[in-house]
Parts: sequence; structure tokens; C-alpha cells
Amino acid sequence: QVQLVESGGGLVQPGGSLRLSCVASGSIVSIGAMGWYRQAPGNQRELVATITSGGITNYADSVKGRVTISGDNAKQMVSLQMTSLKPEDTAVYYCYARLLAGRPTLSWTDYWGQGTQATVSS
Repeated sequence: QVQLVESGGGLVQPGGSLRLSCVASGSIVSIGAMGWYRQAPGNQRELVATITSGGITNYADSVKGRVTISGDNAKQMVSLQMTSLKPEDTAVYYCYARLLAGRPTLSWTDYWGQGTQATVSS
């Protein structure tokens, strides 16, 4: 019953920016971390950025300095501000969350959104 709903994908020119957002809903007791991964055609899924509920961030080397991740525990939401975008940033971006949730018993589980397409092209 836990769901991650993503928004903000689209088409942007090189050097432009996009802001991706993800909201988690359901019987969530606690958030461990939320973040973003991406997968380009022919490539493996890779980390973009994560943030813990305590505000500790982690960025992939390929995006450091160009992206900023932020979270809101009360809204169960995470956002990714991407700037100076390059064609190689083109990918399906997936929201990720490590959540304490579930029934009849609670457990820490990894959840994934359905993905949102970001295309960087002139």
C-alpha cells in the first residue's frame, strides 16, 4: 500500500534545469532515507543522490555541483534540483525510499517509484 509518486520530468535543453519531486504515501511509520536513481538506455541503474531523515546527503560524482537534493519529513517528500544539464543526464529517474512500514508487521523495506523521463536535448 506504500506508493511513491514522482513528478517534474520533461524535455530540457543542454545547460537547462529540471526539478524532480517525489511524495511517499501509505502506512509509513518512519523514513530512513529517500533519493533518486536513474537508468539510461543500455546502462545499469545508478545512484544520483540520497538524503537521510536526519539531512545527511550523498551524491554521485557525476552530478556533484550540479544537483541539490532536499527532503521534508513532515510531507514525506524529496526533491532533486538539477542544473547545468547535459545530454548524458538523459534517463528515467526513479524515486527511492527506505521506509519502516507494512502490515501486519512492520519492517524496513526499499520502495521504488514508477520512474519519470528526463530528456536533455537541443
